[in-house]
Amino acid sequence: MVHCPDCGTTLAEASDIDFTETDAEMGIIAASKRFYTASCAACGATIGSGVAGAKAGGAGGGGAV
Repeated sequence: MVHCPDCGTTLAEASDIDFTETDAEMGIIAASKRFYTASCAACGATIGSGVAGAKAGGAGGGGAV
């Protein structure tokens, strides 16, 4: 079983973790990435983070036809 390192709550269900997504644009390479953090639903402590994905050409996607 996995437990929150701050409060000790058992993290057994998807509802035990809060996921927050944030979009970020990088003008240098014209790509948009979605970052996320995973937090304990009981105490709010951040227990993980990462990059959810990237889209070429910035936030809108698409491309020349």
